[in-house]
Amino acid sequence: MTRWKASAIHLAISLAIGLIVGALLLLVWYPPPYFHAAGADTLVVLMVSVDLVLGPLLTLIVFKSGKRGLKFDLALIGLLQAAALTYGLSVVLRSRPVFIAMSVDRLVLVAASDIDPKDLAQGTKPEFRSLSMTGPLLVGTQMPTTWQERNNVLFAGTAGKDIEQFPKYYVDYDVAAPALLKKAKPLDALKPANPQEQANLDAAIAKSGHAADSIVWVPLVARKASLVMLLDRESGAVLRPASVNPWNH
Repeated sequence: MTRWKASAIHLAISLAIGLIVGALLLLVWYPPPYFHAAGADTLVVLMVSVDLVLGPLLTLIVFKSGKRGLKFDLALIGLLQAAALTYGLSVVLRSRPVFIAMSVDRLVLVAASDIDPKDLAQGTKPEFRSLSMTGPLLVGTQMPTTWQERNNVLFAGTAGKDIEQFPKYYVDYDVAAPALLKKAKPLDALKPANPQEQANLDAAIAKSGHAADSIVWVPLVARKASLVMLLDRESGAVLRPASVNPWNH
């Protein structure tokens, strides 16, 4: 076997693994349209690039049919590639969205790494004390009733840790929906910046199954980009996210 054939085989194996990882990310951990908004596209491109380049390239360099110690070299390359992939997956897992939490006048896409384990343990319901592995869980939030706790939340906010990062203040979304609905805006207050955003908005409205005049919206803030979340005008129920910049209005 030539080194080129060995490298090609290694590349094919790496590509198959990359496709499996990509499908897992897109279908489970980062369901659309959160893939880009949460910054997963950059992480995945880097991880898959390393996976596709590192192993096959090293195989191309070291492979020589009949070479003494070749099995050891290939095993070492496989180990290095597996370590790089494992590290990349660990970073992606820590960055995955686990909650879509209400925060005053918007929804926030909360990543696993945004929540301290000690805060997570204080969630008032079992689902608020675990980090989802199958896409983000929609939750509401309620400010505490005591003066001291409210001040604690406000002071934490000045340090960059807002209420959506405290599961002990989570409630079922239906409980908090009326408060969010008061902050929602009509569709005519949304100004898509370009034809593609308008197409994204039109598609989201169509898939919602609701007439445009029965829909309002709030910003959905994520790590890399902000989206729009469509809500039912009457109940505040979440309908569909749309890849539209909410700040162009």
